[in-house]
Amino acid sequence: MRIAYRALALTIVALVAVQAAAHAWASAGIGTFVQGGGVIDLALMESGELPFTEVLGLMVHGMNGMFVIPAVALLLLVVSFFARLPRGIAWAGIVLALVALQVTLGLLGHGLTVLGLLHGFNAIILASAAMYAQSLAARPDVRVQSTRDASGLVNA
Repeated sequence: MRIAYRALALTIVALVAVQAAAHAWASAGIGTFVQGGGVIDLALMESGELPFTEVLGLMVHGMNGMFVIPAVALLLLVVSFFARLPRGIAWAGIVLALVALQVTLGLLGHGLTVLGLLHGFNAIILASAAMYAQSLAARPDVRVQSTRDASGLVNA
């Protein structure tokens, strides 16, 4: 279960990287589209058309952030109960809470754009927390009791 815990936490780190890449790809496409004379307005958004290929980055960002990452974070929490890592459950819970905050900031950011700043900052915190969580499973198992002999040396 330690391997599953570590793999799930690293998967979250990788998925956060996919989020950043997908959004950057879409942003670059928006810039190119507008510089080429394209107009992004409500009519375009409701048309259902793909005005430029890079808009797929927004779709990937949305689906990955709303469905894939929360599912992996929830699975990490479930696995944490069986992995028996010191503070493993707590860190899986922290990761899940940061994912919930990230989804909330992403949804509310459409109405209050300043939350986009917090959305980006929280993504870095989320990836860092997931990276720390995976490091818990990478540490060697420390169940060996050490004792001191008569000379004061530690025996494992």
